[in-house]
Amino acid sequence: MKLKNLLVCGLLLAPFIATSGFAQDKVLKMSTTTSTQASGLLDILLPALKKDTGIEVKVVAKGTGAAIRDGIDGNVDVIFVHDAKREAKFVADGYGTKRYAIMHNDFVIIGPEADKAGVKGTTSGADAMKKIATAKATFISRGDDSGTHSKEQSLWKDSGIALEENVAVITKKGKQREVKSVQPKDGAGWYLSVGQGMGKTLTIADEKQAYTMTDRGTYIKYKHGRDVPINLDILCEGGDNLANPYGFIPVSAKKHPHVKQAIGEEMAQWLVSPKGQKVIADYKLLGNQLFFPDAM
Repeated sequence: MKLKNLLVCGLLLAPFIATSGFAQDKVLKMSTTTSTQASGLLDILLPALKKDTGIEVKVVAKGTGAAIRDGIDGNVDVIFVHDAKREAKFVADGYGTKRYAIMHNDFVIIGPEADKAGVKGTTSGADAMKKIATAKATFISRGDDSGTHSKEQSLWKDSGIALEENVAVITKKGKQREVKSVQPKDGAGWYLSVGQGMGKTLTIADEKQAYTMTDRGTYIKYKHGRDVPINLDILCEGGDNLANPYGFIPVSAKKHPHVKQAIGEEMAQWLVSPKGQKVIADYKLLGNQLFFPDAM
């Protein structure tokens, strides 16, 4: 009787064990830029994904450069970032299967109402940066090798001001790494590189009533979605050089056999599907649309 009971119990439990194992197989590790997390989008997007597909996502939010390195090292199954040039190289080098165009918003340059540099009303990010540098107005840079930091550097280059190369050591979660970048040559005293994500950078800029560059989605979240909003205004927006597209890339199992490429591809297909794109399009904060779908 004991043996029979054990067999019966085993048969009854088998489906639950199998289901549990299958559920574990549908857990993905994703490195993504801090802006997708700080904007609140993932709080809406990932539950909808899980409801439709059963895929659960464990998120590691960091700068785009660090997120891409996670993919190169095989530390994650997928990356969701915003630096088109580095994303293309990631795929070309065989670390990613394909770049899926998911959505876009744009970058904006924000600052205090007093606007010492006279940036308000400009549409060119490079022109705005030149005005800030000429006025030696305090500017807070993320300085963290993120997609936003990369875009900032391209704007400084386009501004025509004198630049210098810089190597900074930043520490995150107890780990140190070097970040190489270019920055204004005469930036001492007004250009501050903080080595932080977008949310903390906005907080520091607000405290110092300084200029900074941010993606629009995170700005809206911090300006309109908090009990104590930041006291900074959008001063430069709308130019072509402020576009901010986001790409999703499954890590290739050819490079890292242990990654869950098939589940990553399933997540990619959901993100570009009408349902996934609608979730992105419908995400609004106080009537403000934070992201615009690119696969519809």
